[in-house]
Amino acid sequence: DVINQATRTGAAPNISDAYTINGQPGDLYNCSNKETVVVPVKSGETSLLRVINAALNQPLFFTVANHKLTVVGADASYLKPFTTKFLMLGPGQTTDVLLTADQPPKRYYIAARAYQSAQNAPFDNTTTTAILHYRNTSKTSPPIAASLPAFNDTNTVTSFSRKFKSLRNVVVPKTIDENLFFTIGLGLDNCPKNFPKNRCQGLNGTRFTASMNNVSFVLPSNFSLLQAHSNGIPGVFTTDFPAKPPVKFDYTGNNISRGLFQPVKGTKLYKLKYGTRVQIVLQDTNVVTSENHPIHLHGYDFYI
Repeated sequence: DVINQATRTGAAPNISDAYTINGQPGDLYNCSNKETVVVPVKSGETSLLRVINAALNQPLFFTVANHKLTVVGADASYLKPFTTKFLMLGPGQTTDVLLTADQPPKRYYIAARAYQSAQNAPFDNTTTTAILHYRNTSKTSPPIAASLPAFNDTNTVTSFSRKFKSLRNVVVPKTIDENLFFTIGLGLDNCPKNFPKNRCQGLNGTRFTASMNNVSFVLPSNFSLLQAHSNGIPGVFTTDFPAKPPVKFDYTGNNISRGLFQPVKGTKLYKLKYGTRVQIVLQDTNVVTSENHPIHLHGYDFYI
């Protein structure tokens, strides 16, 4: 519904009313403190927590009060284990952690709140909670509070991300067949002449749109890309997606030409031969605003 509304209005998606852990907002919201999720544990036992950011449009910090989290996997790939107090997950990302119940038997808050990666963009600055409950502990005792990084603590995010390492040494290709440079960012579509003003609620009467290399993807209406490719159906896509940005500029600067705010629309693909060794440079732009983008290619693991 949120995506449909943003597509209809051309504005940024609505911010949320609350975050949730397993469907419940938790104690810190007036509407829901009687239905906070409780996670029971035994003293000394180790549990695997699979933490999934199911938020639509918001990176989130996650922590368990007074407990260490040992990260062992992310997005269906094993990692070299490391210990941390906080996780940061982009929308749709998963992190697998081990938690050992090694603290005094009490009740401890599990908590999550926003990491604001898009500067000056509105966001929901509330905190969702659940409770880690040691068995044989009074259900009426107040949970121990959790501490989370500030919503703009990019240093903590960078430190966390840099700890991600492969479980073992990997052999990476030293001969590269294809070099691709992808800029990723926002853009502004001029309001189509047949659209009323209420469908153009972006900046200065435009419509917000996302783009890669200044191309905004158009979803085919009749056939999937794989159907069109496999069955040789013409007219569904073109193969002229640019291997580099059409215009070079200071991607982190503020004085960006307004001509770069309007991406072209198309269903453009880039063809690769089977077995190709590809190097991809991913560069966020500061068009409209900078942002932290989780990104993946279906079915593939990257060597960073």
